[in-house]
Amino acid sequence: MAPSLRLVGAPGSPYTRKMRALLRYRRIPFQFVVRGSKEDQGIPDVPVALIPVLVLPEEGGEADRAMIDSTFQIRELERRVSGRAVLPPDPVVAFVDALVEDYGDEWLTKAMFHYRWAYEPDIRKASQILPRWAAVDADDADIAKLSKLFAQRQIGRLGVVGSNPTTTPVIEESYRRFLRIFDTLLSRQPFVLGRRPGSADFAIFGQLTQLVNFDPTPAAIAAGHPRVVAWMDLMEDLSGLEPEDGDWMARDAIAEVTGNLLAEIGRVYTPFLLGNAEALSRGAAQVECEIDGRKWVQKPFPYQGKCLGWLRERYAGLSSDDRGTVDALLDGTGCEPLFDVASTG
Repeated sequence: MAPSLRLVGAPGSPYTRKMRALLRYRRIPFQFVVRGSKEDQGIPDVPVALIPVLVLPEEGGEADRAMIDSTFQIRELERRVSGRAVLPPDPVVAFVDALVEDYGDEWLTKAMFHYRWAYEPDIRKASQILPRWAAVDADDADIAKLSKLFAQRQIGRLGVVGSNPTTTPVIEESYRRFLRIFDTLLSRQPFVLGRRPGSADFAIFGQLTQLVNFDPTPAAIAAGHPRVVAWMDLMEDLSGLEPEDGDWMARDAIAEVTGNLLAEIGRVYTPFLLGNAEALSRGAAQVECEIDGRKWVQKPFPYQGKCLGWLRERYAGLSSDDRGTVDALLDGTGCEPLFDVASTG
């Protein structure tokens, strides 16, 4: 029997939940290892201590290889394992899938981190439960000390993610709008780009596992959207879904069904990405830009500067005809400046 993959992470990590659900949907055998547990041993080194870590049995009899970054993990799995793909074959549909995945991974996570560590009920729940996952039988006194340190560390990172008194209204209003937009989209089709899930669905699902299913404050807001809550329950394990090639939506249907979601990306994520890139290019200590008519301030985020570069590389890699289709699709959404290199100065 061939060795299975190992996924090393934690239930409170949205990216872990993203990848665990994706592996289930793709019916790829894997072992789930909780980071910090006694089973978390013999994991190959990774360049940055992030989760999830995907440990791949190396091809050609070589040593196992570990990798981080869920976006690249998905693409490596697509290369290695055929069938039940989550990357659409149409380059235009695949481009939209990548754009929405990036929004889920890099913008919705601001809401996830904000609600968890800015509100007392959420802080209390997270600080008491998250440290116990590595050992549920740990001594309560030890956990109490660990919980306090853990909460202090995470609260101290709010500024890195972009949560502060200035940005709070932008983050919270964007989260509420997203729920309304996504609820409407799901009333027309079960996934972002048709009747089968793409990487965008798993990115959104990962963040919502915390916002909708764990943290009290955003969960109470999401309760007003039972369709989204039901979708979350289904996304957890789609191993029984039988997708067909025709389940991907046609490129000419994207604007009508997914246009409002793209407009939300243009409304909030585009100005952040451009402001962040501009600050990075100047070596500035702070991002200062306007999002949705309000001031946005935070520390520059180098990784999200890379995200903009990767999106632009994908756009540049389209054929001229496909690029023209994407341009028409994005026209009026506010996403257009992402692919105008001059926009970052």
